[in-house]
Amino acid sequence: MAEDLIKAFQPIEGLVLDTDGDRLYLDLGEERGAQVGQELTVFRKGEVFHHPITGKPLGRYEDVLGYAQIRRVLPRVSEAMFVPAPGQPRPGIEDGVRISRGRIRVAVAPVLDLTASAADVRRVPYLFATLLERSKRFQVIDPLLVSDTISAQNVRVEELLGRPDRAVPLGRALEVSAWLVPILIRRGSQTYLDTTWVSAVTGTALFSRRDVLQTVNPTEEQRFPWEPLPED
Repeated sequence: MAEDLIKAFQPIEGLVLDTDGDRLYLDLGEERGAQVGQELTVFRKGEVFHHPITGKPLGRYEDVLGYAQIRRVLPRVSEAMFVPAPGQPRPGIEDGVRISRGRIRVAVAPVLDLTASAADVRRVPYLFATLLERSKRFQVIDPLLVSDTISAQNVRVEELLGRPDRAVPLGRALEVSAWLVPILIRRGSQTYLDTTWVSAVTGTALFSRRDVLQTVNPTEEQRFPWEPLPED
């Protein structure tokens, strides 16, 4: 799952080719790494700014117009749903879209266990945090701070999935741009870990990944010889 997330949020930049209401058509397709569920910043370049002493052009000012959530991907183009930023004009042809090269700040929520089991899932957020941090693409908030903040704000983990009025303010408090919400579910005789990526900017659940969990014996559960057995 961590590898899928790292791949989905590699830096990418493109242009708006056309618009149709709230739909944007981008020059980003499968060949350039576009994936369904990605959320890109939509921006418009402004005037050039210069070095105050040398007068050398250093870049352009930019206005963030909103966000593009990719819904369909073809080899060379993609279709996205536009989510406007308050008080900003609508995008037009040749406005830019990107996933930043900067590290993405993300909060991993405590595991929501829907299996009614006695499984110890406290390590899961820390495992996600370690793997995502190691990639250098993400800056992950301490899971203990995330858990304490959720409790202090009287927010239930499941509310992060379907209530933007909960996910966005809480994300703003933690200064993150995304939530990772792991859920333990059971289908028939199989138990799965289902993980959903939720934008902390728009509150939209963008995509999910699901893996079946394998039963292990006590010896396999001991990661190091000096650890006590799980039943101790």
